[in-house]
Amino acid sequence: MAVWIPTLPMSDNSPTLPRGTWILLCILTLGWGMNWPMIKMAIADIPVWTFRTLCVAAGAIGMFTIAWFARLPIKIRAAQFAPLVLLAFCNVTIWNVLAAYGASLLPAGRSALLAYLMPLWTVLLSAPLLGERLTRRRVTGALLGMAGLGLLLGNDLVSIRHSTTGAGLMIGASFSWALGTVLMKRFALDLPPVTLTAWNMLLGGVPLAIGALALDPPHWRPIGTGAWIGLIYNMVIAFVLCYWAWFRILTLAPAGISALGTLAIPVVAVFGGMFILGERPGFADFVALASILAALGTVMLPSRFTLRSA
Repeated sequence: MAVWIPTLPMSDNSPTLPRGTWILLCILTLGWGMNWPMIKMAIADIPVWTFRTLCVAAGAIGMFTIAWFARLPIKIRAAQFAPLVLLAFCNVTIWNVLAAYGASLLPAGRSALLAYLMPLWTVLLSAPLLGERLTRRRVTGALLGMAGLGLLLGNDLVSIRHSTTGAGLMIGASFSWALGTVLMKRFALDLPPVTLTAWNMLLGGVPLAIGALALDPPHWRPIGTGAWIGLIYNMVIAFVLCYWAWFRILTLAPAGISALGTLAIPVVAVFGGMFILGERPGFADFVALASILAALGTVMLPSRFTLRSA
């Protein structure tokens, strides 16, 4: 019989990601990075609330199934319910609705870039809410990463000015995700990552299902092959495998460091969108990639290879 033993997290002031999270981060980077073009494919035919409800439902079923087969504890205590509702609202409900609507108004790669302002918000929020130190490495990583995202975003500033609603939705989504990330570390619920993810999906999916039933029926119609591919990818890869990896990383590393580790995801999203749409990267794209990889280095490499913490 498998028994879950809580993994002791690294110190909240540790400057780097533990090596045990690197494989998880690679899975997360590729899975969520390629998901942005898939979202565009899916919502071309599927209404946003319905799409997100199906994805979150698949994620919840997948996570509870994994927990059951692994014989992990599934029940939660009464005291854990209220924090879980708040986490689910930030990490699942608000994030998924705002991100999907934002993605419908902006190019896939650029939607991901705005969404991944999340690390900046997380680093800033983790100081007052978690007491994590704003070390030189964290500030350097945030600045390098945001500089890289800014370079990639620069080519689309004109189009974003014509779609301020889409940009605002994506920025709101990124802040909601960051707040949920920080609150998860603050509450430190004694649950296995799989169980924690399952309950986030279940509780966060209830408002999505209500919204789908209230708003989407007039827009339901047969969907094409591209939408099916995008939907299935989201249900299996993005909402089962990647969400599990994300919550697992959060149990092993400080919130600010975990968030900075996701900075490569929009790079994959941009280049994935270019591959699917036949676009070609330019000079700014490669400079941005170098900046973001440098940002990752500040939180992933041992201290002897990077700047000393302040």
